Amino acid sequence: MARLTNIVTRTGDDGTTGLAGGQRVSKDSPRVWAYGTVDELNSAIGVVRSLNSDPNLDARLRHIQNDLFNLGGELATPPDRFQKGMPRVERQHVVDLEKQIEELTKELGPLQEFILPGGSPVGAQLHVARTICRRAERFCVRLSKDEKVGEFVNPYLNRLSDALFTLARWANKKAGVKETYWKK
Repeated sequence: MARLTNIVTRTGDDGTTGLAGGQRVSKDSPRVWAYGTVDELNSAIGVVRSLNSDPNLDARLRHIQNDLFNLGGELATPPDRFQKGMPRVERQHVVDLEKQIEELTKELGPLQEFILPGGSPVGAQLHVARTICRRAERFCVRLSKDEKVGEFVNPYLNRLSDALFTLARWANKKAGVKETYWKK
């Protein structure tokens, strides 16, 4: 059964958009900025996947994209409209990212200095995704000052940016591209 049968609705022509549950808000509301930037991040990861040929990395990124889709839905749902069974970012999502970071860092070894973003096409795009993730985190922090957001939204984005940084380093190492250290 088709879930989205009509893409053009014209309901947003007045500068508003619908949240889950039907409430209409301005397209520049903090909630829309937050979930819109999560959507941008998800698209940036899609670009990485299109450039990538490593099945291990692809599986990791596909999992992150699914989590981000759930996170976007969570952010697009006002707290009073949240229903039982709707997907949310939970503590386990944060723990899973921490385990992934730890696992990859063992393989990479410690950093000697700050590194400049770049490297292979996949590594460079992962750095772009990391910076978009940081922006999404800032918008979610701003939103959480005025409205309720899920308990693990901000920790997840914080950890995800660390994971994307680590994945960028890992992708560059696998591609045989040395890191460029920042020179003071």
